[in-house]
Amino acid sequence: MIHPSVKAILFDLGGVLINLNYQNTIDAFQNLGIKNFNELYTQAQQNKLFDDYEIGRVSSFHFINRILDLMPPGSNPNQVVHAWNAMILDFPETRLNVLDRLKNGYRLYLLSNTNDLHMEKVRRELGKTSVRHLEDYFDGVFLSQELGMRKPNPETFLEVASKMGVEPEEILFIDDSIQHVESAKNLGFQVLHLTIPLEDHPYFS
Repeated sequence: MIHPSVKAILFDLGGVLINLNYQNTIDAFQNLGIKNFNELYTQAQQNKLFDDYEIGRVSSFHFINRILDLMPPGSNPNQVVHAWNAMILDFPETRLNVLDRLKNGYRLYLLSNTNDLHMEKVRRELGKTSVRHLEDYFDGVFLSQELGMRKPNPETFLEVASKMGVEPEEILFIDDSIQHVESAKNLGFQVLHLTIPLEDHPYFS
């Protein structure tokens, strides 16, 4: 049961609302010739290029070209984009229904570590499920590429709480990455580490 003190719910995007499979992207790049891609990028840890891209420090053009430098001669940008987006799967309607139900009692927000290429794919996938835009489901959408900071940095959570106008203790933060959940919890947020599909959790089913 959601605690009565909760005024707002802050959702992660990937793995909470939209399905992801990080291994798809690792496999895709390895098949394209980057045999150590799993060492460069994982859900829990990634190298500086990926971090910089997620906080908007480098452009998609720069990101794609840096990845191309790691690939065999003759590789092209479309291969990079396709492999990079391979992790992004479907947007289940059941999760959008959860958002619609919760919107009657709570202010809803989104906080995602993401980037331009992934957000383009996310919006395309949402369009297969809903006629509404992503922003229509939330009172505010916070993307790392626009904030210039990312989870699990404490400053990210404090900045978002300030923009929401809600005290951390009155926010329920939901994420599937334990390092993000622990960071928010240490700042006083109420937290839910999601390990099952959102629509199956007792809070929301």
